Amino acid sequence: MSKVALTVEGAKRLREELKKLKTEDRPRVIKAIAEARAHGDLKENAEYHAAKDQQGFIEGRIKNIDGKLSHAQIIDVTELPNSGRVVFGTTVDLVDKDSGEKTVYQIVGEDEADIRSGRLSYSSPIARALIGKEAGDVVDVRTPGGDRSYEITKVRYV
Repeated sequence: MSKVALTVEGAKRLREELKKLKTEDRPRVIKAIAEARAHGDLKENAEYHAAKDQQGFIEGRIKNIDGKLSHAQIIDVTELPNSGRVVFGTTVDLVDKDSGEKTVYQIVGEDEADIRSGRLSYSSPIARALIGKEAGDVVDVRTPGGDRSYEITKVRYV
């Protein structure tokens, strides 16, 4: 597995999810399997099969997170030299040149991306267009919704 780029906050969220899976979800599903077994015939026991499916999902997710964290390259943007350029982890304030709409994105790893929370994957078309640019630059982006032009108004290393 290759390196997985994560922000400090993204790595923290993954560790918290892993802890919850191991300390809460896994014991809960083990208990549910034991209770379902006590009901008798496992062939026709829907509770047992549902609990086993849940266990498979939990174990898969634990393995996935363990793998990502073991191969993580955690980048603390506050420790990077502030060159004013957009890099992984920076927060970028944008203005849509056509609509005047203001948007704020943080450039993050693929596992952290959540467009509704303003976290944009570094591999997305918008992030790829922004990386290396600085405040005052205008970037043209081909998105699934059509071509867009954004002006970078601020780059923050927070």
